[in-house]
Amino acid sequence: MKTKLLTALCALALLSTTAPTSAFADDKSLDVVADVGLVRPGCFVATIGGTALFVLILPFAAASKSVKKTAHTLVTVPAQATFTRPIGEFDSLQD
Repeated sequence: MKTKLLTALCALALLSTTAPTSAFADDKSLDVVADVGLVRPGCFVATIGGTALFVLILPFAAASKSVKKTAHTLVTVPAQATFTRPIGEFDSLQD
């Protein structure tokens, strides 16, 4: 009787610890809050700053024939991270 009770208690302890972990893994609310509160405004500032920097260095980029690459790096990438990336999705920022 003691062995069965001990086995049942161990099984219950193992099953009870796995359920909250898997339920918490699906919860993306903290990612959404961090994205909307911190990352999106930061990406928006990077877009504005990149645009201003692009305008300043445009003559040099034109002279070196790298206008498209410079515009993509300074303006397009931050703008896509700000406006087209799904909320709470951080994988595209690491590329």
